[in-house]
Amino acid sequence: MSRLFNQLPGHPRTAPGRERQILRLLPRALVIGTALLALPSLAVRAAALVNPILGATSMVMSVDIYSISLVVLHWTVVFTVGLSAFIVMVMKGPGYVADPYPLSDADRPAVARPDTLPPGQG
Repeated sequence: MSRLFNQLPGHPRTAPGRERQILRLLPRALVIGTALLALPSLAVRAAALVNPILGATSMVMSVDIYSISLVVLHWTVVFTVGLSAFIVMVMKGPGYVADPYPLSDADRPAVARPDTLPPGQG
């Protein structure tokens, strides 16, 4: 049975670097950043419970919209940084060889017929 990935013999592996540190920090950054960006919305809602006049205004809704948009932006940035770090990690890994496939003219190239050549080359 052939293996799915055949490593290129003699290909040097590069030592892991900053990308591994970034990948380890991303879950923590995602949770802490999301919590910090949700705090203004929670604070305005808590203030609206204490002072009902605050709840009647559109300030709660505005702060919610800003908080949600910042959380979605934060998630997008974390995903982009994680994807970039993953790509760097994969590129630093071992080289792989594609499976060979037979060529019909592998020993000697086929001779081009004059009628198949582009104009001006025959």
